[in-house]
Amino acid sequence: MTDMQAQTQAAQAVTSPGHDIEIRDLYKIFGPEAHRHIDAVKAGMTKEELNSRYNHVLGLHNINLTIPFGKITVIMGLSGSGKSTLIRHINGLITPTAGEVIHEGQDVVAMTPAQLRDFRRRKTAMVFQKFALLPHRTVLENTIYGLSIQGVARAAAEEKARYWINRVGLQGFEDYYPKQLSGGMQQRVGLARALTNDAEILLMDEAFSALDPLIRVDMQSILLELQEELHKTIIFITHDLDEALRLGDKIAILRDGALEQVGTGQDIVLNPANDYIASFVKEVNRGRIIKARTIATPAAEGAPLPDFTVRARSELDLVARRMIKADVRTAQVREADGTLVGLIDLPAILDAMVNPATAASDD
Repeated sequence: MTDMQAQTQAAQAVTSPGHDIEIRDLYKIFGPEAHRHIDAVKAGMTKEELNSRYNHVLGLHNINLTIPFGKITVIMGLSGSGKSTLIRHINGLITPTAGEVIHEGQDVVAMTPAQLRDFRRRKTAMVFQKFALLPHRTVLENTIYGLSIQGVARAAAEEKARYWINRVGLQGFEDYYPKQLSGGMQQRVGLARALTNDAEILLMDEAFSALDPLIRVDMQSILLELQEELHKTIIFITHDLDEALRLGDKIAILRDGALEQVGTGQDIVLNPANDYIASFVKEVNRGRIIKARTIATPAAEGAPLPDFTVRARSELDLVARRMIKADVRTAQVREADGTLVGLIDLPAILDAMVNPATAASDD
């Protein structure tokens, strides 16, 4: 793939109209008589009651979630929360007991087997925690595997695969086998394979969880860099809050199969919906999450503005370091286009960074 072709592909990824994924009223009960108990669950039967009385497991409970086109949506929760179950409903690997998964006006749940195969091959790609590479195939052969299934000509498939192998930093390893690669390199192959398929929807199930911490951060950086260009619809599953906050444009937190809170990282850190979420976020480095615009206060009309300026999208720890180095206590906060958002001062910054938020009250 030439540089011009790559630029064209990137431009199309940004400008082409896309489709959100709408998950509506989704329930999943595991057990031989799941449909028999769905009405009771909808009426209020708990997960514990369903299990103790009928030996069935409630995997998902009334999930309603919009997954925006071209953004990274992180679904997180502890082990057993239902996050991997949820992602497998999006490409039809699991059929719900009730509910819909809508994409481009079609319900994935209602697709015929042929439609579902085509949807998986052309619209979605998946990156797994355990890499899921074919051990008897080289890096190149693993990467072109999806295109081969689609019937793409060998020359075109190979050109595309080599481009993405290079983009994820594996140029020169095309003829290596998975067992000859480190865990991080194997996961790069998995990412290259997914990108080679050119699917709109990228499903990443604990994709970086098996990697060493430094390699994991490196893979997160690669994903973010590629996403700036490609604007894929990415659904990323993790149990790690730091990873969720770094990657997610939108974060959905699951507990026992139910959604506890959905929002941006800032929403969740600053306004936890309940005590469970508050306990989740209490140890977060807030200075690396909260943006300057979030705590800026309006400037008094006609009052002189401070000389020092910070960007509205800058994290508070960066703003604090810059202000301390410049020996200033107050700064203007402006958007990238120069629009004045307000003012910010060091005491407010330190307070926002140090004092954890409490759960929202119903009072």
